[in-house]
Amino acid sequence: MTPTGQAVSSKAKKINENRARMLISCPDRPGIVAAVSRFLFENGANVVQSDQYTMDPEGGLFFIRIEFDLSDLERRVERLKQDFAEVAEQFQMKWSLNLASRKKRLAVFVSKEDHCLLELLWQWQAGDLDADIAMVISNHPDMQGLVESFGIPYYHIPVTADTKAEAEARQMELVLGNADAIILARYMQIVSPKFIEHFRNRIINIHHSFLPAFVGAKPYAQAFNRGVKIIGATAHYVTEELDAGPIIDQDVQRVSHRDNVEDLKRIGRHIERIVLARAVSWHVEDRIIVHQNKTVVFN
Repeated sequence: MTPTGQAVSSKAKKINENRARMLISCPDRPGIVAAVSRFLFENGANVVQSDQYTMDPEGGLFFIRIEFDLSDLERRVERLKQDFAEVAEQFQMKWSLNLASRKKRLAVFVSKEDHCLLELLWQWQAGDLDADIAMVISNHPDMQGLVESFGIPYYHIPVTADTKAEAEARQMELVLGNADAIILARYMQIVSPKFIEHFRNRIINIHHSFLPAFVGAKPYAQAFNRGVKIIGATAHYVTEELDAGPIIDQDVQRVSHRDNVEDLKRIGRHIERIVLARAVSWHVEDRIIVHQNKTVVFN
């Protein structure tokens, strides 16, 4: 749902009406860009942005993101996909084509800390996050009033060791068919393999450390005990291995011996909120290609 208070300019809406984004990965060889560009040209499309990257021109993988405009896109998109399949087969492409007008629906999971959630809500309300926040799900009731003041449904689903299976079943009932991605905005529970199976590379977590350092619980305490001089945060896709999924974005800030654990947490909250918001924005704008356990991010 989109409350009337959400600021989205009419100009941005008009641009998105006929804009699409393609993400492509395939073995590198001559002619890929020419073939894609020719296909779009022959179908009357105008390329407005193109970014590409090759792992190795001699037998590596090639990645490209293309934005293009095409009149009457909503009506033509399915035929466009069918026709492009021939080009994709020729070059052994893995690819996707998404309409900018079809905003991704997000389900945000949160526990008691509100800083990451608030950043997403503020950016969404300002129109800077090009997505719809379909719901917020929490294992605590603390932020219900805050979330509902934005016109967003809030679901309090308590989670205990005895009720975890029932809680996950209720969560799954809410998100399946109603959310395109799940954002763990400091949600202090481990999601099950069942969730990961349904939302592969579509669950984004913010971890309060500069991974791969200090995985698991209490990373700021771990960092303090090691006397680190920088702390950071990492946004990554969730996999079955804890805190080891493909990294989307990271950032750091300098600290010193004068900073205690609470200081590190305070400094870290600012890093966490910015890193998560950037990662979510890149995901909803189709700027990320996952390859093995890494990401190519066209930001």
